[in-house]
Amino acid sequence: MVIDQRTASAQRTARTIWEGRLAAGRGTVTSGSGALSALPVTWAARTQQPGGMTSPEELAAAAHASCFSMALALRLGEHDATPRRLDVSATVSLEEVDGRPTVTSSALRVRADVPTLDDEAFASVVAEAAALCPISRLFAGAAISVDAALDHS
Repeated sequence: MVIDQRTASAQRTARTIWEGRLAAGRGTVTSGSGALSALPVTWAARTQQPGGMTSPEELAAAAHASCFSMALALRLGEHDATPRRLDVSATVSLEEVDGRPTVTSSALRVRADVPTLDDEAFASVVAEAAALCPISRLFAGAAISVDAALDHS
């Protein structure tokens, strides 16, 4: 499928250079913006201990956490609720399914300081954000969970 670049509201690029076979090989990931610069990746770092390297799942988790935080900030603003702070993390899981590595889930954890909302109103806005986030929709078919709570401190 080719996307018509005239209709896309945003396009971003990342590139990986890989050398060698999967088990012993290694690569680097660089983003078109320059924000990610030659991040090292290996199969061992992906499936065992990261050892200071990243993985596609970690990058997907970063994308999901940042996307969801933006969707939540948008929906909160539409409800005239300004967050003092949103703390969103995502844990993306890679599992073997039918003999193939598969991203099966993304678990979002949200802690928010939004003084003007009670728990019920916050939960409603979180549900709206979950339906809005484009990265959540990208993960369609994977189990996505959201553990969201207001910080009452």
